[in-house]
Amino acid sequence: MFLGIDVSKESLDVALLSEAKPTRKPHHKIFPNTPAGHQQLLAWLHQSGTASVHVCLEATGTWAEAIALALHEAGHYVALVNPALIRAFAHSQLLRTKTDKADAQLIARFCAMHQPPLWTPPAPEIQALQALVRRLETLLEMHTMESNRLGAGLSCAAVQTDLEEHLADLQARIKKVRQQIQDHLDQHPDLKSKAQLLESIPGIGAATAALLLAELGDMQQFSNARQVAAFAGLVPRLYQSGSSVQGRTRLSKVGSSRLRKALYFPALAALRCNPLIQAFGQRLAQQGKSKMLIVGAAMRKLLHLAYGVLKSGQPFDPHFAARTP
Repeated sequence: MFLGIDVSKESLDVALLSEAKPTRKPHHKIFPNTPAGHQQLLAWLHQSGTASVHVCLEATGTWAEAIALALHEAGHYVALVNPALIRAFAHSQLLRTKTDKADAQLIARFCAMHQPPLWTPPAPEIQALQALVRRLETLLEMHTMESNRLGAGLSCAAVQTDLEEHLADLQARIKKVRQQIQDHLDQHPDLKSKAQLLESIPGIGAATAALLLAELGDMQQFSNARQVAAFAGLVPRLYQSGSSVQGRTRLSKVGSSRLRKALYFPALAALRCNPLIQAFGQRLAQQGKSKMLIVGAAMRKLLHLAYGVLKSGQPFDPHFAARTP
C-alpha cells in the first residue's frame, strides 16, 4: 500500500493507494495536523488492515516532520520528497487540477511509481538542536521586525514604549536560547567537537556552525560535497532559451532555503577573511562573473569546506583545501 500526504499547517489530506490495484481510485481522508490527528491517521491505517505502508509526503519542514516521525515510529516506511520532484511529476502527468485532495492522490501515485528512498529521522540530540536553532531563528526575525517598526518612528508614544519593552523581552529570550544551544553542545561532546571543526573555517561562527549541524544532520547520508550542495540548493543551473548560446547560470534553489539563508552572510565574510574563498572569488570576478554569482559560489564553496572538515574530522587547513577540488 502507498500513502500520499498533502501537508498543510492545519490538516493532512491523505490518499491510500492499493499496490494490488494501482489504477483504482485512492481512498481519501482528512485529519488534523495535530498530535491527536496523527493518532487518528495511524488508527485509520490500522483499521484498513495495513501493517506497514510506504508513505510519501513533501519535505515542507516543521509541518511535515512531526507526522513523518509519528509514522516512522509506528513502523511505516516514510519518504520525504523534494517538492520540486512532485511538481515535475505533475507536469509529466499533464495534471491541471490543484486541490489538496488531488495533490494527495498525485503524491500517492508518485510513491507507487518511483518508491523514493526512505527517510531516517535525525538522532534525538540533532532533533533537539534543530528545535533550538529554529526557535532562535524565529526570535531573531521577530526582533528585526520590531526594530524596524521602532526605527520608523510612526507610532504613538504608548506603542513606542510597548515596542521597546517587547524588544527588551526578545533580547532576553534570544540570549537564553543561545545559551541553551551552547549548553546542548556542551552536553554532547560529539556535537561540540563537530561545531569546533566548523568554526575552524574562517567565515563560519558559532551560530552558523550550530545551524549547519542541525540542518545537515548525519553527514553519512551524503557521498560527496556536491550532494551536500544539492541538498542546500546551491548547485549551479544553466538557463538557456531558444538558440541562444549564452545562457545564464543561477543557483538551482531546489533544496533547503534555511541553509541558503544561513550561509549568505558567512559567505560575504569568507570573501573578505578566508584566503581560500577570497582567491576563489577574485578568480570569478576576473572572469566577469556577477557579484551575486560570486556570492552563490562562495556559499557553495563554504559548504564544501564544511563537509570536508566534518568528513575528515580534521580542522580547516587552507593549504590542503586549496588542493581539493
